[in-house]
Amino acid sequence: MSEIKIFDEWDSEEAEVHDEGLKRYINTENIMAPRSKGRHSDQQFYRGDVQIVERFLNRMYVAGHKGKKHQVTSGHNVGKSEKLWNVLKETFEIIEEETGENPVQVLVTAVENSSPTEEVVSYQRGGVMARKAVTVSPQRRVDLAVRMLVQGAYEGRLAESEDATDAIASEIIGAYENDSSVRAVREKERREKEAEGAR
Repeated sequence: MSEIKIFDEWDSEEAEVHDEGLKRYINTENIMAPRSKGRHSDQQFYRGDVQIVERFLNRMYVAGHKGKKHQVTSGHNVGKSEKLWNVLKETFEIIEEETGENPVQVLVTAVENSSPTEEVVSYQRGGVMARKAVTVSPQRRVDLAVRMLVQGAYEGRLAESEDATDAIASEIIGAYENDSSVRAVREKERREKEAEGAR
């Protein structure tokens, strides 16, 4: 029996999570296909058991809206699973060609570099809304990072009219290199700076 690999090409178990706080929440096990169809959803904190490539792929179905009036909407993002799988596979090929690294490792590092450790919450004190800095839970850190990576790629694709594969690859590689010009890293830095000011 042949060894199971992501897209039958990359060994995701080679990828290492260097952030101790995220090790439990970034799953790098090899799976046949990145589509578990919600089999983990009856467990608390189930998202930590979902493979990181699958979590990224799931977010690609609906990148999410931006702005209260949906200035950027992703309602038309839906499509067939096979089409998105092919887009992500081609993206991984571009990442491997440009970085010479295992693309799953590049994705994992990009998630680590894009996950904010602090953010601001608002609460009511008397009749006034107050803000304070809070530490972000590891589960939410990964969720936010994946969302910001996909949204950044999606917005880049709309703005630059790039192919989806090029837009996603440039966003992931930029986050992997901790480049502040990509949306995911820039948004992480903005949240942490805002939290620092609200202490």
